[in-house]
Amino acid sequence: MAEIHHFDHGWVTPAVSYLLSVLGSLLGLTAAVRLRQSKSGGERAWWLTLAAVAIGATGIWSMHFVAMTGFSVTGTPIRYDIGLTIASAVIAFVAVGVGLAIALLGTAAPRTRILIGGVLAGLGVAAMHYTGMAAMRLRGEIHYSGREVALSVAIAVVAATVALWLTLVVKTPVVIFISALVMGVAVNGMHFTGMAAMSVLPEQSFGSVAGATASGLLVPIGAAVVFAVLGMVYALAAAPSEEDREAAAYLASRLESRPGPAAGTPPGQLWGQQPPARQGQPGQAAGRSTLGGGNWTYRDRDRAQ
Repeated sequence: MAEIHHFDHGWVTPAVSYLLSVLGSLLGLTAAVRLRQSKSGGERAWWLTLAAVAIGATGIWSMHFVAMTGFSVTGTPIRYDIGLTIASAVIAFVAVGVGLAIALLGTAAPRTRILIGGVLAGLGVAAMHYTGMAAMRLRGEIHYSGREVALSVAIAVVAATVALWLTLVVKTPVVIFISALVMGVAVNGMHFTGMAAMSVLPEQSFGSVAGATASGLLVPIGAAVVFAVLGMVYALAAAPSEEDREAAAYLASRLESRPGPAAGTPPGQLWGQQPPARQGQPGQAAGRSTLGGGNWTYRDRDRAQ
C-alpha cells in the first residue's frame, strides 16, 4: 500500500477547512432564522437558497476541497476531474437544500421532518464526499474500508439531523455561534473519517496524470467562495429583521391612530400654529409694518372695550 498523508501542509489546511465550515454554518443558521420569520413564499425561497449555499456549498463542500489540498500519496501526483468536482458541489447544495426544505417548510410533525430531512441530507453529504474522492486521478487503485465508510455515513446523517434541528430552534446570536462551532466539528469529523477509510494500491505506470491540479482549482474556487460569502453577508445585513418589522408596524399603527384634522382647518394649524389675526378683529395692536419690503397697515386695538 502507498503511504498517504492527510496533512501535507501541516495544520494550515485543517484549520482553514474548520473555519470555512464554521463560517458556512454561521451564515446558514442565520439565514434559517430569517426563513422562519418570512411572510411570503418568495422570501422563503430566497432564504432557503441562501441557507443551502451557506451550509452545503460553503460549510461542507468548500471545507472538503480545502482539506483535500493537504492530501497526498507518496509516489504519485494527484489530479482532479473537473466534471465530478463540480458534481460534488451540486450534490452538497441540493442535499442540504432538500433537507432544509423538509425540516423548515414541511407540514408533518417537527420530529418527523427533522428525521426525514436529516437522513436525506446526511446521505447526500456522504455522496458528495465520495463523489469528490472519485474525482481524484492518481497512479494507483483506490480502495475503501467498509467499516470506516459506514461510520462516515453514520456521522454525516447524525450531523445533518442535528444541524436541521438547530435550524428550527436557534435564535440568539450567541447560540447560533456556539451551534456553528459544533457543526464545524461534525463536518470535519465526517470528512476525515471518510478519508481514513481510503487506501491506495500503487501501480507501476509512467507519464502524466490527466486532470486539474488542486492549486489550479484553488484560485477560482476560492474566488467563488469569497464572493458568495460577501454576498450572503450583505443580504443578511440589508434584509430587515423581525425586530425591524415590529418597529415599522408599531410606527405605522401610531400614525394611523392619530386623529385627522377637522374639515376647514388651515394648513398652518396642522402643526400647532396659531392662525393669523384678521383685520378689524378685537385684540389687534396698532401700528405699521414693512416686513419683506411691503407696506401694510392694521387697525387700532378695539376701543369699545
